[in-house]
Amino acid sequence: MQQHFDPRNKDLIVYINGNLVHRDQAGISPFDSAVQGGDAVWEGLRVYAGRIFALHEHLQRLRDSAKALAFTDIPENEHIIDAIRATLRANDMTDGVHIRLTLTRGVKITSGMDPRLNQSGPTLIVLAEHKAPVYDKSGLKLSTSSVRRFPPDCLDPKIHHANLLQSILAKIEANLAGADDALMLDYQGFVAETNATHLFLVNQDTVYTPHTHACPEGITRMTVLDICAKEGIPFQIKNLSLTEFYRADEAFCTGTMGELAAITSIDGRRIGGESQPLTQRLSTLYSRRTASSGVEVI
Repeated sequence: MQQHFDPRNKDLIVYINGNLVHRDQAGISPFDSAVQGGDAVWEGLRVYAGRIFALHEHLQRLRDSAKALAFTDIPENEHIIDAIRATLRANDMTDGVHIRLTLTRGVKITSGMDPRLNQSGPTLIVLAEHKAPVYDKSGLKLSTSSVRRFPPDCLDPKIHHANLLQSILAKIEANLAGADDALMLDYQGFVAETNATHLFLVNQDTVYTPHTHACPEGITRMTVLDICAKEGIPFQIKNLSLTEFYRADEAFCTGTMGELAAITSIDGRRIGGESQPLTQRLSTLYSRRTASSGVEVI
């Protein structure tokens, strides 16, 4: 699975701290904290028919992450929403859009890691692209990575930060293995997530997903669990081993960029049969929810 350039994105307008600029002229200072140390938080948003699904939940996670990193002067939600609206209007975008929202600690007065060097407030970046869900709905192949997810006592994954080297290293391994994405374990050997998405399995009509001890609190993940609760679909949150995924009736991953996508192979082992009925049902229910709810931005 590899993303490709969409020619509709050739002349994108990007928002950076109040300025709307062409993608080729967009830039941030070399003294910005994102450049200096990956010191930033981010969210992925998706636009459906002029509405952003679960926008307030995403903004709360952004704010929580920024607070955990002791950012000062975190923009109010309305300011961020206004920036999103301005970006979408500038690009004439209403549907089939993915937004990468980034908030950095801001520009430093001189290079260095000390947050006291940041004295001008954060940098807000809104990047909106024409982008359909990126995963092949016919099924994904995963390979288990040697890179482990950090536990909370090393780097708490509840901070949705922009330093993604763990995920990048795992993705490199998956590419070399000919897989679509990497399956990542925690330090106890339980399944955590992929390099980019949360994981679920289905066994005997019950949906299971790992705890979030070693992965972010996913918005799409929580939406799927809420759908299960409202539809009377049995589910459990528990530690899950690779063996439990290998022998699952079905498996799927979730994320804003790719929505729900079936997993048909892990480490060369076939997962489930030709049909994945519960995965397909949940995917349909998720699509209904995104089509009928969200914050209007256009």
